[in-house]
Amino acid sequence: MSNDYIAQHNLINLRGELIKNKSLASYTSWQVGGAAKYIYHPADLDDLSLFLSLLPEHEPVTWLGAGTNVLIRDDGVQGTVILLKNILDKINYDDNSGLIYTEANVLSSKLANFSVNQEFRGLEFLVGIPGTVGGALAMNAGAYGSEIWNYVARVTTINRNGEKFTREARDFSFGYREVKNLASDKEWFIAAYFNLERGNKEISLQIMRDWLAKRKATQPLELPNAGSVFRNPKEVYAARLIELCGLKGHRIGGACVSNKHANFIVNDQNATARDIESLIEYVANEVERKTSIKLVREVKII
Repeated sequence: MSNDYIAQHNLINLRGELIKNKSLASYTSWQVGGAAKYIYHPADLDDLSLFLSLLPEHEPVTWLGAGTNVLIRDDGVQGTVILLKNILDKINYDDNSGLIYTEANVLSSKLANFSVNQEFRGLEFLVGIPGTVGGALAMNAGAYGSEIWNYVARVTTINRNGEKFTREARDFSFGYREVKNLASDKEWFIAAYFNLERGNKEISLQIMRDWLAKRKATQPLELPNAGSVFRNPKEVYAARLIELCGLKGHRIGGACVSNKHANFIVNDQNATARDIESLIEYVANEVERKTSIKLVREVKII
């Protein structure tokens, strides 16, 4: 290991796994992408905190949870990828505060089911959103007229030095698929507390069953995808615009606009990341050319 990364004498204090030059394709829902210079798999939160404190200031850091809503380019990631695997996955109900506590690597669907089983309502919409709570917080994930930040009481964050902070919901501004930390733009979510109203468990379970059935019927869940590629413009669905432009089934290389849902791009023929990115660009350009509406990408390209 080079001396400009982490000093050798500090490595013995780390309990996680440090991997060099490994492909990230297997860690993403599109199943594409090049290698990371380094991948670190922390043993737990304390180990993660120590690791961050040891990183050189110039080292870029990328976080990867479930690998949804992200496209990693074929030439890979410069810097270090922190892989949240089997850590930050605790979820519980706090009797004292009346809040649900969820760590960042809990799946959004698990949070939905847990909250309903605790007889709360509000987060049912998360059952059909792929990815983790950390990613949902970072992009203000939403569906069916609800957004996750409508229910956040406070969050726990961590910075480049491994320091942890408690931030209230008022410390953030948020809108459609956008969240900004007003206190610092150099922190990441590691946990959140949700303030929910009491509900009827059976009604909420039926709502979730209905939404999951609709999702299965209308989305290409059987093929590698990253969820919705574009944000919905005001008063119109991105999928509708793409379909009106005749782009369902359009293909570049191994990537294809889904015939089931036009705002999904699927990897059905061993696509490269470049195939997918080229198709994203083509769809956006065609929609703007034919409708004068500029689609904004929801998927993050790394």
